Amino acid sequence: MPTPGTAIRSTAEAQRARITTAAVHVFAEKGYFATPIAEVAAEAGVSPAYVFRLFDGKLGVFVTAAAATYARVAEALAVAGRACSSSDPDRRLDAMTEAYIALIEDRDLLMMQAQAQSASSIPEIRDAVRSGLAEVVEAVRDVSGAEPAAVQRFLAYGQLCHLIVQTDLTGVRSSWAESVTAGIRHT
Repeated sequence: MPTPGTAIRSTAEAQRARITTAAVHVFAEKGYFATPIAEVAAEAGVSPAYVFRLFDGKLGVFVTAAAATYARVAEALAVAGRACSSSDPDRRLDAMTEAYIALIEDRDLLMMQAQAQSASSIPEIRDAVRSGLAEVVEAVRDVSGAEPAAVQRFLAYGQLCHLIVQTDLTGVRSSWAESVTAGIRHT
């Protein structure tokens, strides 16, 4: 038999996760400044008052949503790197690249991170972006065993992939776009 309060806590944790997922979707579209919390609540199927009960205001919801996207990336890269049968850092980075290619199929993930970066003039959001980036860098570095320059290159290509996917450059048939996308494999 569950202890008193366990079911309520589980329900609140489940609702918090569901609201975070909804927030990623809604904030990805309009960003922090243009999105009222009522839209997040509607997407999650709860009242705005309930969102405020579980989070520290709109800023708390946004920071949690941004952090969730970075945690998702860090976890996927770490899992892929650990699953690689080789201990060679380059092979592990290749495995992480494959995981990243699969991740960026989720446009909400990319756009949420772009929106967080765009709102990083707000200290709490800037701190969330920095923490998320640190989590990703540490996962790549620690699991791959790659040198700092290789980790930097991995991240730089990842950001380039963000740009290519966000702006749908693969559909642009022009020499400038082909220069940007040359040699980059992504969805």
